[in-house]
Amino acid sequence: MAHILSCSVHEAEFNYKQEEIQRLIENIFPMNESEIKKLIPIFTNSQISNRQLAFPLEWYTEERRLQDVNASYCEKVISYSKQAAMKCLRNRQFLQKEIQPEEIDHIIFVSSTGIATPTIDAYLLDELGLRNDTKRTPLFGLGCAGGTSAVGKAYDYLKGAPKSNVLIICVELCSITFQHNDSSVSNFVGSALFGDGASCLLLAGDESPLLQIKTSTAPKVTSFSTKTKPHSQSVMGWSVKDSGFEVIFKKSIPKLVKSFWKEHIEERRRALHMDTTELPFIVAHPGGRKVVEAFVTSLGAEESVVSASRDVLHQHGNMSSPTVHFVLHQIMLQFPPSGVRSFMTSLGPGFTSEIVSLEWL
Repeated sequence: MAHILSCSVHEAEFNYKQEEIQRLIENIFPMNESEIKKLIPIFTNSQISNRQLAFPLEWYTEERRLQDVNASYCEKVISYSKQAAMKCLRNRQFLQKEIQPEEIDHIIFVSSTGIATPTIDAYLLDELGLRNDTKRTPLFGLGCAGGTSAVGKAYDYLKGAPKSNVLIICVELCSITFQHNDSSVSNFVGSALFGDGASCLLLAGDESPLLQIKTSTAPKVTSFSTKTKPHSQSVMGWSVKDSGFEVIFKKSIPKLVKSFWKEHIEERRRALHMDTTELPFIVAHPGGRKVVEAFVTSLGAEESVVSASRDVLHQHGNMSSPTVHFVLHQIMLQFPPSGVRSFMTSLGPGFTSEIVSLEWL
């Protein structure tokens, strides 16, 4: 099994109101008057109040080559990763003492908004002071599903290495993927939803000495399930151009939550003998307002089940892979009582549904 001992989040340094970003996009996005009337409500109906960006608004007014954007990505992501990781290892809200980087056996690094070879986790060995025999698993291309998928992969690893400790780091700079000359609705939707941020989780196996230092109840991962819809690769993802990553969003995503994801969560519910209508909360990635609403409809649950997801969307927007950890962080700070069961879930390119089951102990 795998125990989530600590969690941290790191916000990008430039915080803007949704209205400020909207005005910027109106000035630089190629729209005629009819398109303005059609597209601007995406901003106003998003239920997003603030978003954090890696760069000041002026940075986004200039077109840049992929080479230059990617160099900026690497510099920022290494910094954000280090800050998120040190917060996690030193988080005395969840840990009785600080964890030393040398105690980490495996690092899983998740990001889909830039490219690096060697991957960013190789730099983090030096930046964090990890052992040179620390195992590394970089995950690229999972998009919004990456945060939940990484927890599942850590769970699988720790079943075979129960004395080990795993550090998961998710960092995304979604804002840098905005394309000045892409008039697609997907590009506009991304500009209305995306933010930047980072997260880090510390997981320990059943026989890890670190289990003794948690301060209170913490979630244990009890199962992991992935389901990918056949022939659905075009639903979401990137189209890589000379100018960078062009976002792909199909408007069918909320409908797929109500059909494909609903079928998946029902399978997990039956396998785990859980009544999803009685869950106190779910740790759900808030991809957007309609996606969050579709989660509630599919579960047949009360609106309160996704209150943490709504709050994260409201305060940060969609940061892709770290976003579900922002939701988890908020819930962990409430210290649910022992015995509470829930799900962590995200959807991503593929089209893929990731579900991890959790129990607070």
